[in-house]
Amino acid sequence: MSRRTIADSLDSSLPPIAGILLIVGAGGGFKQVLIDTGIGNVITKAAIGSGLSVLFLAWLVAALVRVATGSATVATVTAAGLLTPIAHTLSTPEVALMVLAIGSGSLFLSHVNDAGFWLVKQYLGTSVKETFQTWTTMECILSVVGLIGVLLLNLIV
Repeated sequence: MSRRTIADSLDSSLPPIAGILLIVGAGGGFKQVLIDTGIGNVITKAAIGSGLSVLFLAWLVAALVRVATGSATVATVTAAGLLTPIAHTLSTPEVALMVLAIGSGSLFLSHVNDAGFWLVKQYLGTSVKETFQTWTTMECILSVVGLIGVLLLNLIV
């Protein structure tokens, strides 16, 4: 390939990935802000004292961040960062289940702030209302079924 062809290829490939890089970076930044401000410690202490299952808590934190931001990536990175202090107290199988719980929670309630929502809407040619009725509903069901699966696996492990 010539230099010009390589330059043209790079020029055309950077814009599509720029959004992904920004979302991942923003998620990491948001997580760090929460940790640096002490919110992470507050959540950890509240979690330990709440009596809730750590796995349910991991799902809940990820789901709340997903609803607030609309991004599954931001929800995953933020929840993982916030729950790291709790993860250090868990056994290896419990940590693996926590990862699955966070992943399941990050899928909850895809809405208009989610790039995936718009991708599905455009690809399928549906209206916003139809996308909520189909895609968002499916994502919620998938998230809750994932949580149930994690909780059932926890009983076995």
